[in-house]
Amino acid sequence: MTAKKPPEPLGDLSFLNTTTKDDVPFFSAPAADDPFPPAAATIAWGKKVSPEFKAKVLSIASELDFDANFLMAAMAFESGETFSPAIQNAAGSGAVGLIQFMPTTAAALGTSCQQLECMSAEAQLDYVAKYFAAYKGKLRNVADVYMVILWPAGVGKPDDYVLFDKADAQHPKRYMQNRGLDLDKEGKITKAEAAAMVAAKLEKGMRPEYIG
Repeated sequence: MTAKKPPEPLGDLSFLNTTTKDDVPFFSAPAADDPFPPAAATIAWGKKVSPEFKAKVLSIASELDFDANFLMAAMAFESGETFSPAIQNAAGSGAVGLIQFMPTTAAALGTSCQQLECMSAEAQLDYVAKYFAAYKGKLRNVADVYMVILWPAGVGKPDDYVLFDKADAQHPKRYMQNRGLDLDKEGKITKAEAAAMVAAKLEKGMRPEYIG
């Protein structure tokens, strides 16, 4: 897991507030009598999570039109393969959980890191869904899914798009916080470099001992 920049403003999230505390979750697992329950499918890292977690991930991915395997790979990377809702950023950024929610991001979603880390993994997925909702139909590969978490401006950009530059005098900390992603050590971190470790998690998660 890497330290992240302060998140980009999420804009008006009011359209996402489709539930109240008395309503069903924003995304929920399919009904038991669904003739084609998503949980019947196999996904990367499926053996590391509960059937309810897997079903909810598949539901989110279907609703937002992207591959569930990409989200599982991103969460595996961000959580150190634990899929723990309480895992904290090792660099001390204050980020927590399945996609390492920053405190300001959590607040924009109507919660806090303290609340998020006390949730079950399945419950925290509702906030993952809420965060990703603005990118419905825009996530065509694992790199784009990871960009939503790391650097939203990179969504839809080519692989050689530069996210962080050591020579960026205006934002010198951005490169330093993410220098572990600079695979070729040239002082610039491209979208492809940043997503390489997540792509590796996708490949690993598809192995027989993890896919399920």
